Amino acid sequence: MPRSRTLGGLFDLDGLQEAIADNESKMADPDFWNNQEEAQKVINENNELKNKYDNFNQLEEAIEDLEVLLEMVQEEDDDELVSELSEKFELAQKKMQEYQLSLLLNGKYDKDNAILELHPGAGGTESQDWGSMLLRMYTRWAEQHGFSVETDDYQAGDEAGIKSVTLTISGHNAYGYLRSEKGVHRLVRISPFDSAGRRHTSFCSVNVMPELDDDVEVDLRPEDIKMEVFRSSGAGGQHINKTSSAVRLIHIPTGIVVSSQAQRSQFQNRATAEKMLRSKLYQMELEEQEKKRAAIQGEQLDIGWGSQIRSYVFHPYSMVKDHRTNYETGNISSVMDGDLDGFINAYLQWNLKKENPR
Repeated sequence: MPRSRTLGGLFDLDGLQEAIADNESKMADPDFWNNQEEAQKVINENNELKNKYDNFNQLEEAIEDLEVLLEMVQEEDDDELVSELSEKFELAQKKMQEYQLSLLLNGKYDKDNAILELHPGAGGTESQDWGSMLLRMYTRWAEQHGFSVETDDYQAGDEAGIKSVTLTISGHNAYGYLRSEKGVHRLVRISPFDSAGRRHTSFCSVNVMPELDDDVEVDLRPEDIKMEVFRSSGAGGQHINKTSSAVRLIHIPTGIVVSSQAQRSQFQNRATAEKMLRSKLYQMELEEQEKKRAAIQGEQLDIGWGSQIRSYVFHPYSMVKDHRTNYETGNISSVMDGDLDGFINAYLQWNLKKENPR
């Protein structure tokens, strides 16, 4: 079979080889390490490109192996070979989907770590419990993808669940995957907190931002920041509740508030909170630009609290549906256990068409 040079128009193998060769030429320059920070960026970029190139070749080899196995099945009609073909086909199909998904992550910050916030809506215990269910879902998803999860801020609910949580999810393309989750998530179920067994609807807002590196310029002046300290609460090390090491930063011009209590010292928590604040301010700037662009083009942006992006229905039937892409599944338990890749893939495909209409 002829060697494929592209994948759905998203992949240019020749261009990838050229980019790798260009970076390796830079790395061979005697002055390469004069600027260590820039040198490390080139190395990281090249490692990503080589990983993408190697994954493509592995996929191609897997497809060629499947073709050989298929010919053997057609010739011999052996049950064991049929079973092996079916198993390898499912594995190759899954790898292909994951690979196609990674190719859609070409945004400026897609490769970066993600800061994810959960804020339950009105509804007290019911909504706060929904927030904790989403916290578990995203934690499970991250673990399945080999990402690390750090809890930067945790505010427990009054009786159950959470009032708010901020996580840093670290790993290659974490933000690129999770940006699809930003918006309001709606739950419909028979409430376990209602003795009458009535059906309740709960909402939780999910905010996702890239964790910015120091190269990104954000106007953050010291005189615009008010700092408060408090004792940490919730899960943590032995220092929890013993010292006022937790930090809350208030950005006076915008009213943005961020908190960090995961680190051991006040200094470390301030550094984490400042990183979160920079990400929020940058996100606010991008959203303002998007509003202006939409106004010029006559588009209507759905930014209200009621404009949920996804519904999770436990009763009277089981279904999870994304209202942007119309992707849905009846396997709600799997979704709540972190199986979000179908929704993420559908969103990235939908967003690609939205940004590049034909």
